[in-house]
Amino acid sequence: MREEEIEKIRGVVRDCVSKHLYSSAIFFADKVAALTNDPADIYMQAQALFLGRHYRRAFHLLNASKIVLRDLRFRYLAAKCLEELKEWDQCLLMLGDAKVDEDGNVYDAKDGNLIYFDKDGEDREINISSAICFLRGKAYGALQNRSQARQWYKAAIKADPLCYEALECLIESHMLTSEEESNLLSSLQFSPEDRWLSSFYSCLIKKYDKESTVEARFKKLENEISGSVSGSSMISTLVNNTDLLACKAEYYHQCCQYQKCFELTAGLLEKDPFHLKCTLVHLAAAMELGNSNELYLMACNLVKDYPSKALSWFAVGCYYYCIKKYAEARRYFSKATNIDGSFSPAWIGFGNSFAAQEEGDQAMSAYRTAARLFPGCHLPTLYIGMEYMRTHSYKLADQFFMQAKAICPSDPLVYNELGVVAYHMKEYGKAVRWFEKTLAHIPSVLTEIWEPTVVNIAHAYRKLRKYREAISYYERALTLSTKSLSTYSGLAYTYHLQGNFSAAISHYHKALWLKPDDQFCTEMLNVALMDECQNGVDSTVELC
Repeated sequence: MREEEIEKIRGVVRDCVSKHLYSSAIFFADKVAALTNDPADIYMQAQALFLGRHYRRAFHLLNASKIVLRDLRFRYLAAKCLEELKEWDQCLLMLGDAKVDEDGNVYDAKDGNLIYFDKDGEDREINISSAICFLRGKAYGALQNRSQARQWYKAAIKADPLCYEALECLIESHMLTSEEESNLLSSLQFSPEDRWLSSFYSCLIKKYDKESTVEARFKKLENEISGSVSGSSMISTLVNNTDLLACKAEYYHQCCQYQKCFELTAGLLEKDPFHLKCTLVHLAAAMELGNSNELYLMACNLVKDYPSKALSWFAVGCYYYCIKKYAEARRYFSKATNIDGSFSPAWIGFGNSFAAQEEGDQAMSAYRTAARLFPGCHLPTLYIGMEYMRTHSYKLADQFFMQAKAICPSDPLVYNELGVVAYHMKEYGKAVRWFEKTLAHIPSVLTEIWEPTVVNIAHAYRKLRKYREAISYYERALTLSTKSLSTYSGLAYTYHLQGNFSAAISHYHKALWLKPDDQFCTEMLNVALMDECQNGVDSTVELC
């Protein structure tokens, strides 16, 4: 057969692949490979078999080829076949020997020399070596060797910053602490035209910094996009990209601005109802707002559209948790973890469903599993500390809160819990310092959600007999919420200790208006009235 006729058949194969007619592609690719016995045609045949889901046959074809161990493309495709067959050990063997260190640097297994990956030679294509590193990470992850998986994912993104999947695995599986994420991003080498990607990646990582810092990241990304693309319509499209806005929504959630987060994700889901990352943030915001109707609708739609995804059953669990049916919530959170063991929100929800019913041992077990699976996530460790604090094991609680602080030193909730532990241990000066650090780490303006922290500082100052400072913080708390019994009773008691009985009586009355049967305020009101009467008698005697 003439070369022109063979080239025509190759064109037919490519056309069949582009139109997803894989059986036709396999048929014609087989004939071309038989006629030429050319490695490129054998590779094309293997690709057609792979796309047609004939993984075992594709692997046999590649493995029989003498070039499979010399050509990275052949080896990678053979390993991909083994990945689809879930033969992870064989997949690693096919990819060959190599070592990686904690920083993601790859070394030759034989001589121990550092391997350098040349990105420039492939002109906008993902480096094949990066893809191999990523596949190694995926294989180690499937074999539950998360330490090796983390190192190979880091190697993949360092070999080629365009390998977004590797960064996504590191972030979504919480394999790195917030500091490690920042260090990894700063080590990546972007080409000048990819500066916008560097800014975009910085928006993906943990966002517990100050509001001005995070907003500066988004602003920088917008400026990079403006400088990289031409045309106002294209710039507007990228700035309003769903992925970018989902990052903003996630930031609003971490700032406890739940209503703002919910409104943004609701708008995004109208445009793209199947954006799963945005869906997860939307579910979290709806949970915090107690919007059970929205959770019910979302859960129904997700189970219908994605019955095999952990997110769908997590949504069902969220609905039951929201309406306080914790046993049912637990069942669906457990189902989500069985579908995808690396889905961290389901593990947290599973533990919280036990904690809500004060089943401490089961809750601790779930949190410990989550802490082991997601070393870069501080929440499991934080919740373990909360469980210890609930059982009055304050020293143990303090240890776990300090571990959470080491993982994520910028989350204000960690400092708040450290302050609560110090208060319970009667270390009031230390408690004040932790609570003030809490307020210093709040990324946005002070809102009602942080009113308990302000009240806690006031309580601690009262214990230190610093009544002026205590009254100042109680009054500050009242600017955030006027419906807190603790604030009014604490303020009344502080005035009472100061000897300002009129102000104390007034605030005891306000506290009792919120809760008429409060025993402490009822008793202390009677004491304050008696003290005021006694004070009046004493002053009369002195005047005579």
